[in-house]
Amino acid sequence: MISDLPKNATLKQLQEYIIKMKIERNFDNDKLFEADLLLGECNELISAVRKHNEINTINHMNDELVGSVREEIADVLIYLLNIANQHNIDLDEALREKEAYNDIRFKDRVKKCS
Repeated sequence: MISDLPKNATLKQLQEYIIKMKIERNFDNDKLFEADLLLGECNELISAVRKHNEINTINHMNDELVGSVREEIADVLIYLLNIANQHNIDLDEALREKEAYNDIRFKDRVKKCS
């Protein structure tokens, strides 16, 4: 299944992959349940980042913790892509629209490069 996903996939390709993966693995598609699972994965990511930060503050790197952050980010992305699919949201389009709005909203905070 993962072999079907192109390297450096676009957001659209990632969203399409998640649709196929959920069907293939016969995963539930309850919207609220998926949102709850995303929240759980976000909490796991926060814990992994905290652990990684604590290790870095004493100048010791632990590959296991770095891997944990990496894995949790992937889990969050999977659930985020799925929730977007459940609500028929094109994430590329949504990101561009939101950033266009933020460009206006935060224009006074943007540092000018000279």
